[in-house]
Amino acid sequence: MGPWEGPLPDDPRLDPELLAQGDRRNVVDRYRYWRHEEIVADLDARRHGFHVAIENWQHDFNIGSVVRTANAFLAREVHIIGRRRWNRRGAMVTDRYQHVRHHPTVEEFAAWARERGLAVIGIDNVPGSVPLETFALPRECVLVFGQESVGLSEEIRQAADAVLAIAQYGSTRSVNAGAAAAIAMHAWVRQHADIDAGHAG
Repeated sequence: MGPWEGPLPDDPRLDPELLAQGDRRNVVDRYRYWRHEEIVADLDARRHGFHVAIENWQHDFNIGSVVRTANAFLAREVHIIGRRRWNRRGAMVTDRYQHVRHHPTVEEFAAWARERGLAVIGIDNVPGSVPLETFALPRECVLVFGQESVGLSEEIRQAADAVLAIAQYGSTRSVNAGAAAAIAMHAWVRQHADIDAGHAG
């Protein structure tokens, strides 16, 4: 969007610099020209009850994509378990609007979730996992994803309240972590979110 045309609106949420120079950020139209902190505050007032976590022992390149999808589905927080540093390129700057918390160990992450009464739901196609498509996801939970190629660590599987698998019908052993995260988040949305609000524009 280019510079604002016409009389300047009297709205304290709007950024005078963006009004003057234009707003080229990757945000939906309702947030055009809003100050960054005002966008985050509005999102915080509406965030959903699910969190997303991903293990990062080998600098997983999917984390940026997971953060971007978590922003799209309005996750409460994204949790990085393991290494603090991650590749932000795939997030497309959405990490500026999404709360991201770091946990150096699985033990610390699991304790954090227990203290808040959040069910830990692992997503991985492993023996004994339950179909995601038929599972009643808790409203308050953390959806946890492992690293590309290796999946969830044994430590996370032991800490999880349930481990769910995504139905697959082709020859590949698994979909990548970014795609799995999108599917699982959308499953939560279908069960708990206001669908009309997600199409309001």
